Amino acid sequence: MSSSGFLPATPEELKQRGITQPDFVYVIGDAYVDHPSFGPAIIGRVLESHGYTVAMLSQPDWKNPESIKIYGEPRLAFLVSSGNMDSMVNHYSVSKRRRQTDAYTPGGVMGKRPDRADIVYSSLIRSVYRNTPIILGGIEASLRRLAHYDYWSDSFRRSLLLESGADLISYGMGERSVIEIADALASGISIRDLTFVNGTVYKTSRKEDIYDAIFLPDYESMKEQKELYAKSFSIQQKNADPVRGRRLAEPYSSHTFIVQNPPAKPLTREEMDEVYALPYQRAVHPACLKNGEVPAFSEVRFSLTSCRGCFGACSFCALTFHQGRIVQARSQESLLEEAKKIIKDPAFKGYIHDVGGPTADFRHPACEKQEKYGACPERQCLFPSPCPNLKADHTEYISLLRRLRALPGVKKVFIRSGIRFDYVLADPEADLFFRELCEHHVSGQLKVAPEHVSDQVLSHMGKPSRSVYESFCRKYKSMNEKLGKKQYLVPYLMSSHPGSTLKEAVELAEYCRDLGYMPEQVQDFYPTPSTLSTCMYYTGIDPRNGKPVYVPKNPHEKAMQRALIQYRDPRNRELVLEALQKSGRTDLIGSGPKALIRYTAAGAKATARPAEKKKKTIRNIHKKKTQKK
Repeated sequence: MSSSGFLPATPEELKQRGITQPDFVYVIGDAYVDHPSFGPAIIGRVLESHGYTVAMLSQPDWKNPESIKIYGEPRLAFLVSSGNMDSMVNHYSVSKRRRQTDAYTPGGVMGKRPDRADIVYSSLIRSVYRNTPIILGGIEASLRRLAHYDYWSDSFRRSLLLESGADLISYGMGERSVIEIADALASGISIRDLTFVNGTVYKTSRKEDIYDAIFLPDYESMKEQKELYAKSFSIQQKNADPVRGRRLAEPYSSHTFIVQNPPAKPLTREEMDEVYALPYQRAVHPACLKNGEVPAFSEVRFSLTSCRGCFGACSFCALTFHQGRIVQARSQESLLEEAKKIIKDPAFKGYIHDVGGPTADFRHPACEKQEKYGACPERQCLFPSPCPNLKADHTEYISLLRRLRALPGVKKVFIRSGIRFDYVLADPEADLFFRELCEHHVSGQLKVAPEHVSDQVLSHMGKPSRSVYESFCRKYKSMNEKLGKKQYLVPYLMSSHPGSTLKEAVELAEYCRDLGYMPEQVQDFYPTPSTLSTCMYYTGIDPRNGKPVYVPKNPHEKAMQRALIQYRDPRNRELVLEALQKSGRTDLIGSGPKALIRYTAAGAKATARPAEKKKKTIRNIHKKKTQKK
């Protein structure tokens, strides 16, 4: 594919378009992938559609100031984004070990972007262009827009706006705010006077200029008193709604304030359709591709983003803070048009890999009130139980899936971004969705995310009770039996979340034992900035009620909790044995059918249950059980 259809990504391409000075230079930590699953591509295309010129500067050499000068100084501003992922999450596992590959870099090569990319890129720009406006956007900036706990340095850090030296943060989904910023700058308004755009964060030295704002506790006080940060985070959560949200001000001294304007309004369905109809090349830019494929692109190349926003509001998920709780969805016609483009791709084999978003089966706001009055600040839509006003209805989603799979050239449509099982059960016509799901959109296994089975831990996670998940399992199994299909559930499980002691970890291990399932991978809770769970992790307080919560922080205890879920692995024997002894559950050590650790023939030493000579898959486990029956 010719590079002429892409946004300019080299000086030669800029020159070919006759552009001597671009309006914006967009510095990104990812490879430049012109696809609507990549935030920089969307923002670049939206600016272009409003008449602005954008030069994409992908993965510059942050150690060399010359790399930032290849396009010269932009007319209006530098835009900076670490990429589709937070750079620290991209680089480090939860154990803080350096990852070996970067899925957003050509060839999967690690090391093409710096740690804390927004800070480093901003400093690089400032070293060359001292007065050019710098505007941060994307997930890394969005989640660090106010003071926050940083897991990697184990410290309480200031707003990214102060740490980076940038002028403005555009947080959340930035289509509205970036155009308002661009229009203001183009009209001659100084970046210092851009204090009025919703969906932005700015800094000021004049308290008297801050109007109609809730003042949060000051940074130094929060740093000294963790309970003040828990209080601040609670206020932030209650004002993360574009309808009800108030302006927030965070003091750093008597003459330094960070001000967060209310979130930008959600896009209408028509506006969403317009954004996704822009002329994306749906490919990696050739200048990047010459260094190898971009692994993250292959994951989404044949997927459709049908919605954004999530009213599920899991405590450990950053999407609520970034995209908000009000669901916005594209029209069926928009999605069908994109599907037709996918079908024309020579590499398409007939399989649409996903139709979804943060939660696949959310296709409209939780209730009619949300569109007019916003999301309720004092209660959740699904937790601890579905709100009476919740409109649980899969009719439109089923219609969409049917139309997609009826397209010529489509063999199967998968749902990989996950369904919210408590929302499915809340639908009065749940059986209809179960039938559609099991008959047409699962291939052997369906991944779901109960995350845990202890109701105490689930309450801190903001997830439904164990009984709700088990009800879903029974209905799923029943529907597959009716259809004569052998399809199974693969549960995602998380260890060491706030609220989980060894007692709850043992309960989860017993669940895995009774299910006959040992997950090959277990996700330790990862404290990323600006989630409710991270606030609990740092403060030891649940900001929803101010009550203390147990937090497993000791690496050895976390290793025990993780080992319990994989108790069948002989390498975990000593950890499992220690965990059972410390939790007072020696009844699970022995030779009985419920034992997690078995005695050797001599009876003198406990061992883990022997690993199978051949790893069992979910399908093999259920097949064996069926044969026994």
